[in-house]
Amino acid sequence: MHPLIFVIGTGRSGSTALSRILNTHPDVLSLNEYMASVGDTAFPEGKLTGGEFWEPLFRPTPHFEGMIRSGLLMPEFLYTRRPGRYTPAPDGIPALSLMVLPHLTDDPDALLDELRAAVVRWPERTAPEQHLALFDLLCTRFGRTAVVERSGYSAGWAPGLRTAFPHAKFVHLLRDGPDCALSMSRHTGYRVITLMREIRERAGVENLSELTEEHVRSLPPDLAPLLGERFDPALVRDRELPLRRFGALWSELVIQGTQFIDELPTGQGATLAYEDLLDSPREELARLAAFIGVEPLPQWLDTASALLDDSRRGSARSLTAAQLDELRESCAPGTDQIRQARMRSAT
Repeated sequence: MHPLIFVIGTGRSGSTALSRILNTHPDVLSLNEYMASVGDTAFPEGKLTGGEFWEPLFRPTPHFEGMIRSGLLMPEFLYTRRPGRYTPAPDGIPALSLMVLPHLTDDPDALLDELRAAVVRWPERTAPEQHLALFDLLCTRFGRTAVVERSGYSAGWAPGLRTAFPHAKFVHLLRDGPDCALSMSRHTGYRVITLMREIRERAGVENLSELTEEHVRSLPPDLAPLLGERFDPALVRDRELPLRRFGALWSELVIQGTQFIDELPTGQGATLAYEDLLDSPREELARLAAFIGVEPLPQWLDTASALLDDSRRGSARSLTAAQLDELRESCAPGTDQIRQARMRSAT
């Protein structure tokens, strides 16, 4: 079994750049947005055959397909940049193909075929065992020795991942609150997330699956269409969304991630700050490599350092004073949580 590490966090925190950096290490299998792609449906109870395990890996992810068909493409949708045999209509883009496989190869269709041919023949196992077998298969295929999965908006999944993979390690990736929240406010995916949270709040439900027809009828006309398979993308792009909602989302996710890391046994969790990575890339990447269990190869450190972009640091300072104050206030709970965690680790 190969070492397994999950990078969790808020997203919009330099995590995509980190996936690219890890992908350049010859010993790391960098699984980009794997959990975001397969979701909870790939973790059913009990045992399942290889064919049953393959179904949610191949089946298009519904909310991503809805966005694509509405013309809302996220930069994370790698497959749509260089389309292959799969299209949004009529069948959709397979879950693994949209973001995971194009990160590993220039021919994701061929790799998908190769994986399917192997996986459907696998015996019955639990879902976590099947996922581990897939990770091992990919490690063998690409000659890698450690697995690092990284998905944005993933802090809330951490407890479930630890239950499924008790031997795994976790890295909590952080970024300055106002900068991160501002980036969220400009990102299609996080605008959709925020609108869906508003729908739940207005309907008074915990999950969208609990919505009734009466709930939907009660929603305003600029929210209800978002629940359909296709909608006007202007509903997402043009709606006025207060920055404080994104600051509150950042705080919520940071608190979840920080508390989770604090509760892990010694040696099973680590924290990585994006700003520290920009300031001291070689030192922070060497520390990360040691945590993962791979060598901090000098050539890799040189290549990785060149992939970091410092231009977006401090982006929140472009806001008006009133906007920045509002954003800092909404980020304050998460900022305080980080400060307290650092004080505990220092002692």
